[in-house]
Amino acid sequence: MKKSLLLIVAIICTIPLYAQLITNRTGDQISVAFDIYTDMPTADDDVDFRAINQGFSTSLSYNFPLGTSKHQFAIGAGFRMHNFYSDSRIADIHADTIQFIPIETDYKRSKINLVYLDFPAEFKFRFNNKMKLGIGFKLGVYLDSKEKFVGKETVDGSTTYVKRRKIHSIEKYSYGPTLRLGWNWISAYVFYQPSRIFERDLGPGICPITVGITLSPF
Repeated sequence: MKKSLLLIVAIICTIPLYAQLITNRTGDQISVAFDIYTDMPTADDDVDFRAINQGFSTSLSYNFPLGTSKHQFAIGAGFRMHNFYSDSRIADIHADTIQFIPIETDYKRSKINLVYLDFPAEFKFRFNNKMKLGIGFKLGVYLDSKEKFVGKETVDGSTTYVKRRKIHSIEKYSYGPTLRLGWNWISAYVFYQPSRIFERDLGPGICPITVGITLSPF
């Protein structure tokens, strides 16, 4: 936890400077954004997720001016990562139907990790040069996944570290609307994903709501 907090602090301190450097060199045509967030998964199965499921995303966008106003329309590309912590494990990540089973031994951490290639589009509105509003849509293409477990695999066993890659039956695409509201280089960020993480009838019906902050000169 301490390492995660230090990483977040370092990101908050360095990303705005890096993003501002890009903006200074390219004007308002290109902007970079970094999102730090937590996911609030909704599931139709008996999977108890942790309250904080930290993740991050980054993107590079090209901005088109809307007439002679300060408002813009932006399209871009980037990467997005989600971590879902729970009190369960996947019985078999290579099975056609993915099932989560409760952990009955002592454990430190159990999570699944998902990585997407993102293609965001957004209308950017500026007010008084500082206040910002972004209304957009994001399409994600699934790239990679893994399950991580740290704990005892048996009641009398020793603590082990398990990492298994390429979880089956994950939807190839994720999509949903985005909303940002902020001041200067920091904004509140919301991404609602109505698309399921797992294919219908081949896994739990998890549809996350993402809430966090965006660091960007916008």
